[in-house]
Amino acid sequence: MGGLSAAACLLQDGHDVQVFEQAPKLGEIGAGIQLSANAMHVLNHIRIGEAVSAIYVRPGAYVFRLFDTAEIIQEFSLAEEHLARHKAPYNQIHRADFHDLLVKRVKELKSDCIHLNKKAVGFDENQERVTLKFDDGTLTSGDLLVGADGVKSAIRDQICGPVQAVYTGDAAWRVTVPTNKLPTNFIDEVMSVWMGPGRHAVCYYIGNGEILNFVGAVEAKDEPIESWTAKFPWERFKSDFEGWNEKIQTIIDLVDHDSCYRWSMYKRPRLDYWSTKRATILGDAAHATLPYLAQGAAMAIEDGVVLTRALKQDKNLPQALSLYENNRIDRTARVVEASDANKKLFHLDSVEEIRQAFANRDEGEDRNAWLYSYNPLTVDLV
Repeated sequence: MGGLSAAACLLQDGHDVQVFEQAPKLGEIGAGIQLSANAMHVLNHIRIGEAVSAIYVRPGAYVFRLFDTAEIIQEFSLAEEHLARHKAPYNQIHRADFHDLLVKRVKELKSDCIHLNKKAVGFDENQERVTLKFDDGTLTSGDLLVGADGVKSAIRDQICGPVQAVYTGDAAWRVTVPTNKLPTNFIDEVMSVWMGPGRHAVCYYIGNGEILNFVGAVEAKDEPIESWTAKFPWERFKSDFEGWNEKIQTIIDLVDHDSCYRWSMYKRPRLDYWSTKRATILGDAAHATLPYLAQGAAMAIEDGVVLTRALKQDKNLPQALSLYENNRIDRTARVVEASDANKKLFHLDSVEEIRQAFANRDEGEDRNAWLYSYNPLTVDLV
């Protein structure tokens, strides 16, 4: 999604772009994605904001709850307040729907832009061109290479050296439930974080409110599997949330027992630079983050438009890439660090510790002050 949004930004700004995708067909796995104002500014800019908002759920609040009683520990407003404060909405949408909108927009801008079955394995560059190499032995060249090839990025490893992934100790269950299976008035249209010892759960509506998205992060000591498509037994899922609130139990009981996906989560160290003279990286390739702040996709989307602006602001390519990374490394690192901190905050050992932790923080004011308020279209690039 970072690559497609960057492609749309660059195409719209007059660049000739080719997108190379290793998969044999276009598509997106996973379920829900959250798009706060900082990302929606970009989507409005590339003219898919209205389409996103046509299939959105706009949550009324961000709510932090205790795992067993569902008691609200803290909350802050979203919906109209988010829109009024940041001049763009907070939307929740199905990842597949969002991916489809990005593909459609890129193809509108250049019909033959996207090439499938092309896995990048490395590149060569000189003063005039950069040449991308694929695993099938073919080559392509251009003025600039942008590696948006994810957490296992071959482009990043060539630019920065191999970056060792470290297992965080957490694995995330990902499931969805059609809302017509749920009891009437089951959960309000809010973004709910349920917090408890050693684990937490997030649930919110997507698909115009027709689907409930659930992500459950648990501390797991078994052999990690870094895959979005690894299935685990439903019984294991059920046991991981034993003793949790009846709402959580209802969700788990109603999921498709043969579609319980669990993804082991890894982190990678901060990179001090992202670019050579003719190649750079964005999204998870540059700053993979835990999903505990709901900003992974937003950071990739921000990257693309800031890169586009940097190329416009400085016609010297190496200097433009330096301008791009100088304006992205600290911000994305802050998001990664805040996401890491939420792992600890959401998994505290007791209700008393949770209460004390939230007594000393205001999540809404903090995020509004620096996270959601950032507009990548207008922020000064220095």
